[in-house]
Amino acid sequence: MNRLQLAVFGANVSHGCTISCSNGGIEVNWAESVRLARHADRLGVEAFLPVCRWQGFGGLSDFNARTFETWTWAAGLAQATQQIRIFATTSVASVHPVLAAKQAVTIDHISNGRFGLNVVAGWNAPEVEMFGSPQLPHEERYAYTDEWMQFIKRLWRESHPFDFDGRYFKAQRCRAEPKPLQIPYPLVMSAGVSTAGRRFAARHADINFILAPSLEHARATVADVKSMARRDYGRNVAVWGNAAIFCRNTSGEARDWYHHVIHDLGDLEAAANLLDIFARESGSQIDDPALRERYLRNMMAGYSGFPVVGSPDEVVDFLAEMVACGMSGVTLSWPDYDAGLAQLGQELLPRLEARGLRTPRSPHSDP
Repeated sequence: MNRLQLAVFGANVSHGCTISCSNGGIEVNWAESVRLARHADRLGVEAFLPVCRWQGFGGLSDFNARTFETWTWAAGLAQATQQIRIFATTSVASVHPVLAAKQAVTIDHISNGRFGLNVVAGWNAPEVEMFGSPQLPHEERYAYTDEWMQFIKRLWRESHPFDFDGRYFKAQRCRAEPKPLQIPYPLVMSAGVSTAGRRFAARHADINFILAPSLEHARATVADVKSMARRDYGRNVAVWGNAAIFCRNTSGEARDWYHHVIHDLGDLEAAANLLDIFARESGSQIDDPALRERYLRNMMAGYSGFPVVGSPDEVVDFLAEMVACGMSGVTLSWPDYDAGLAQLGQELLPRLEARGLRTPRSPHSDP
């Protein structure tokens, strides 16, 4: 296993993760999704991870308004690829556990054991309300998600019919066949840095996907997540971060490109809409205008991931620092995914291999 695992993030939503009117963003058409997934597959990238989105955030870019639903998207890409793990990201409010369990197993069989499930408790109230239900309070959302996950895992593991009698789900004579190809069940990822989010990951997830304002903060979060999983549940949980890559031949060229994409063409209105939903759901308020501006720029770069701006050597240095903080994987996004993947193969992977962060892998052909 590579010391630093990689995933392509957000290739199923318009503009990807970059809140900008710049050229080259994700358009959301099937040929594009297949092309990007197969390119990542050839490079040996470990995972293809979508964003669960049901409505956009407005602004000049109409950011993320055009989206592919993640379960059917994952099923199609599972058939179109050979090695890469294909995730579905799902908001638990949008799908019943019995259906989710069956969908996951079906894609696991289509992919020959390459399916992963990214579980989202449901932070976006306007989207939750599209399904006819009010948003639950933060702590209760994770109680609901915990029960949702318990129900699914029983369907994946148990062969005899069972009754499920929970607070949120009650069902009789439950059974699901066939079982997943992956034993005991497909890889589970969740994103969350709140106490409730970390506890859910510690109990149920194989990977906790985190956002952090700095590497120092990330180091503490990683240590806490891993400690909680070992101490309270006797489990090992990997932690992944998120990086928005702005890479050019020189650091000056990279900074100029970042300034053009984010400062000249960035969609402040859409970023503000997204940030305000985040702040409202987390109960936080950003009153300092300068601090709010910084948050907005980071959000515009890649869904609040680390903006990694620099030459190929500088980008690899930063990814190595993420590993030093205890992260074993990173999701990647770019303003232009085709160019970003080409650069990954030509410039970044050889450097990561030279640093001992990845093992060279033999290429394979498209199916």
